[in-house]
Amino acid sequence: MTWAHTQGAPTPGSALRTQFAETVQADGTDGNCVTFVLHDEDHTLGNSLRYMVMKNPDVEFCGYCITHPSESKINFRIQTRGSLPAVEPFRKGLNDLMGVCQHVLNTFERSMREYRAQKEEEMQ
Repeated sequence: MTWAHTQGAPTPGSALRTQFAETVQADGTDGNCVTFVLHDEDHTLGNSLRYMVMKNPDVEFCGYCITHPSESKINFRIQTRGSLPAVEPFRKGLNDLMGVCQHVLNTFERSMREYRAQKEEEMQ
């Protein structure tokens, strides 16, 4: 399985990003144990996503590794209990992480507005 992801028009000298992740599954295994290869990512996403996925009680194992220091690619492995496909906690982890990041961004922007308003009052 491959997820397509595009980011606007390419800038001069850069290519349009067309692939975010792909799955690798060993022959003879079901969908409970899958390795997701995340392109153009590093420990920032890997560790945060691992934390979010491990909060799911149906996840038996979750871990990641950077394939090589010169490559910006993560092997992200999930193994689930029962019949839950590994892609489900992966998607939930990504959505939960986006929610946390959005909350942090909203809190930061609100604090900046409050700070600027306070400074404007002090200037008057």
